Amino acid sequence: MSFQAIPGQAAAKRLLQNGLRQDRLSHAYIFSGPVGTGRSEMALALAKAIYCQNGIDDACGECLECRKVEHGNHPDLHMVSPEGASIKIEQIRELQKEFAYRATASGTKIYVLYHAEKMTVQAANSLLKFLEEPNSRVVAILITENGNALLPTIQSRSQWIQFTPMAREQMVLTLLEEGLPAALVGPAAHVTAGLQAARDLIGANWFAEMRTVMLQLAKETLTRFPTSMITVQQRIVKTELADHVSTLFDLLILWFKDMVQLRLERRDKLVYNDQLDWMSSLALSRDVSIWVRMMEQAVDLQKRLRFNANSQLVIEKMLVEMQGV
Repeated sequence: MSFQAIPGQAAAKRLLQNGLRQDRLSHAYIFSGPVGTGRSEMALALAKAIYCQNGIDDACGECLECRKVEHGNHPDLHMVSPEGASIKIEQIRELQKEFAYRATASGTKIYVLYHAEKMTVQAANSLLKFLEEPNSRVVAILITENGNALLPTIQSRSQWIQFTPMAREQMVLTLLEEGLPAALVGPAAHVTAGLQAARDLIGANWFAEMRTVMLQLAKETLTRFPTSMITVQQRIVKTELADHVSTLFDLLILWFKDMVQLRLERRDKLVYNDQLDWMSSLALSRDVSIWVRMMEQAVDLQKRLRFNANSQLVIEKMLVEMQGV
């Protein structure tokens, strides 16, 4: 992995490569942004560039140091992930102990904290001391979906690098060029924030099935309602799809958006354009305001899932409300 190989994120690359060229890297970075935007890949690319024996502002990918990073066995590069639900103070202390020793010939020690917002208060305070008083040349990379969730004192002592989602249109074009199924590319590009996240979703066995089930539920609920309740039981509750109900709502919200577009006779940016035959006539059966209201209900009910509401009850409530609108 090199900077060159990471799609997009031009501002982040420019900032890091300027630091490498001028030998003025920060001692701590916060890589903040949605999952799938290349934060982890950028952290490894930076580590490789720092250790690379041949390159100045990017990794050659071929020298011994680059290969050590690639294979996860560089002695001066340490990764920390949450143990269970959080990053604990013991993990930070272990890191400090490791960093008390001198770096090898590279001269720089690097540590990467994944899900940095999940540090306990004690762990965050311990890390803060470490940031203020490193024992040697150290570069810290804190990867998080929300940099604002970190202690303000950690934020103020780190250089913030924002990772932004790739433009949807660009994602769709790239994924189609890779030969991925068009029917899955549209939905995946809309519910993820980066190419790799979209690829992973398309590659998941359950995703295509969830798309099919969502379309079946939408059609049944609005044309022959009682059948949809049986579908929920047989195709979601009793299958592995029960673990991915939030994605069902993501896909349903996209479907409602398509129905609004069809009602307004805009067909150029539909997500489910392979379903036009039956969707077009159904879209005209209800006013735009009703489709918008259904979409708002789906958004509200999806929020309940985040607070551990019973997923079957939430789905059934959505279907009842669609029928009653």
